[in-house]
Amino acid sequence: MSRTLASILVFLSATFAPSLCDAAVPDRSAISAVIESFRTAILQRDKPRFLGLFVAPDLPWQSVLSDESLVEIRGGDPQKDKLRFNPKNNPTGFIDFVVGSKATSEETFSNVEIDGDGDVANVAFDYTFLSDGRATNFGKECWLLVRSETGWKIMTLAWSVRLVQKQRAE
Repeated sequence: MSRTLASILVFLSATFAPSLCDAAVPDRSAISAVIESFRTAILQRDKPRFLGLFVAPDLPWQSVLSDESLVEIRGGDPQKDKLRFNPKNNPTGFIDFVVGSKATSEETFSNVEIDGDGDVANVAFDYTFLSDGRATNFGKECWLLVRSETGWKIMTLAWSVRLVQKQRAE
């Protein structure tokens, strides 16, 4: 009896597994378009387009300092935390910073990985943030996206912060 049951299970898994795998492929081109729109909205200081990428303009997102960056920051402020939650740290606060800054801002992405099932997706990549063309920090960034009736929206994101060491004048 157990041999028959095992044969049935193998048959069913072979029969239905391909269709389940096909359904698990996310719409990579549409998700890639969200990533590119995020990047260009920062470059162009386009607040409405940037905020339109999110489920809500004030959803929380979270950074975490690398241990090395924490040591560097604590040199100037021993009260700094590795993981600090700030409700003002959200898409609106970020794009307001970008738009209000005299310096140009850019975020570059590499090693992009996209996974999902067509309705939810996660995106992970290496990033570098540039101010006036100079890298200020870099790390790994992770997004959670959901597919709405109007397309993919960013639900939240988290990223590590590794500060670029300031070059000291000799």
